[in-house]
Amino acid sequence: MTLKLKNLTKQFGKNVAVNNLSLEIPENEMFGFLGGNGAGKTTTFRMILGLLEKTSGEITWNGEKINYGKSRIIGYLPEERGLYPKLKVKEQIIYLARLRGMERKEVVGELEKWLERFKVPEYMDKRVEELSKGNQQKIQFISAVIHKPELLILDEPFSGLDPINVEMLKEAVIDLKNQGTSIVFSSHRMEHVEELCEHLCILQKGNPVVQGSLREIKRSFGKKNLLIHADMPLDFLKTFEGVTKFKQTMNGCILQISNENISQEIFHELQGKGFVRKFELEEPSLNDIFIEKVGASYE
Repeated sequence: MTLKLKNLTKQFGKNVAVNNLSLEIPENEMFGFLGGNGAGKTTTFRMILGLLEKTSGEITWNGEKINYGKSRIIGYLPEERGLYPKLKVKEQIIYLARLRGMERKEVVGELEKWLERFKVPEYMDKRVEELSKGNQQKIQFISAVIHKPELLILDEPFSGLDPINVEMLKEAVIDLKNQGTSIVFSSHRMEHVEELCEHLCILQKGNPVVQGSLREIKRSFGKKNLLIHADMPLDFLKTFEGVTKFKQTMNGCILQISNENISQEIFHELQGKGFVRKFELEEPSLNDIFIEKVGASYE
């Protein structure tokens, strides 16, 4: 089961929100969509779901066009809250799950399991408006996954959650992936995508600026980060050949170097100058790559 987007374009008047986007999202995998506000992430999701008419291009799931008849196999967690505030959690979830073809008894059983998992079993008969924003997000997540979709689209699923709830939701998402769900999720938090996704696409103003396997993207970038903690001045490394960035830290410095061989030259240069507590070569972060490709920090 593969989701394919081919030359997908969406225009609103003269404004191009998504420009000629082609992607293949493998099954049983989490695919990350990155991009700031207005990058085109939500517009892309709405076209996949058929909520927005595409200007041109193709969207297929397992070789077939996605239409309303396929809505039962898709789960969607929108970025904005979409629950009825006056309804009780149980009524809300039963209503939404029935629209997806589930029987009432089955819904209640699944809902009990999810509320137990999220450590909020007492919310079954509470009204949505009585819950905190974070807990409303949990209920909205349950509404997106209760019918066990084959394809799950999560738009900023961790926004507004404290670190404990982020971890709880992350574990649930990983379990769904391991059970065979294909998951596409957007985030403006690079570290979440870095931690969870094997493939990703970074959109900027509707254009894909980086896409492919995370491992390959990092490898082809070439540059590495070098972390040094040392009991000596390290300023001389600012002008060291092959150092492209230098940042002073409390304990030493972080360098960006043009390739990993430079690290060996720096290591030799440090010999005999003082005590080195830490010398660590790291892969570039997605943020480093974004800054390089787009010429601006990613917020």
